[in-house]
Amino acid sequence: MRTLISTAFVSLDGVVEAPGGEPGYRNSGWTFKDVEFLPEAYEIKDREQRESAALLLGRVSYEAFSPVWPGMEEFTGYKAMPKYVVSSTLTEDALVTDWGDTTILRSLDEVAALKQTEGGPVIVHGSAALNRGLSDAGLIDRYHLLVFPLLLGAGKRLFSESDVDTRKLELVEHEVYGNGIQKNVFDVVR
Repeated sequence: MRTLISTAFVSLDGVVEAPGGEPGYRNSGWTFKDVEFLPEAYEIKDREQRESAALLLGRVSYEAFSPVWPGMEEFTGYKAMPKYVVSSTLTEDALVTDWGDTTILRSLDEVAALKQTEGGPVIVHGSAALNRGLSDAGLIDRYHLLVFPLLLGAGKRLFSESDVDTRKLELVEHEVYGNGIQKNVFDVVR
């Protein structure tokens, strides 16, 4: 069985955002403009590429990443690995051709089936709505969170507000950096 890892830049109050910002939010761009950049705080991002065997995205994140990531030196590790996009609307002809094998999954049941296959970890970048659905369905096994020392109020939330049973997390790795960012790696206790 494969491990499903959710990775995110998240504010202390649970807001997530693409690293460069997203239109429509008053505090957009907070990951770059509001906290001093320290390279050591992002070490986990390189490790994620080396240790992951597949990339899972929601449609919105796929449409944001696929025109950019294939040509970026920082993300060459993802180019060769299989990619899966969870979407009920995306069509095969909308997939980019320069980013390796990409499969469209139409439901969380198909994600659960993917987890049952042989292979290494599957990592989820971005994809706030997908993350909430995966969490509610009990499909996430591990969280890699870079928690920024900010309270943002409005914005997309990483965690669902659904009334679900308590899920216990075990802190397996933790570090605090000089800029206040905290790296928290949690395994979901089953």
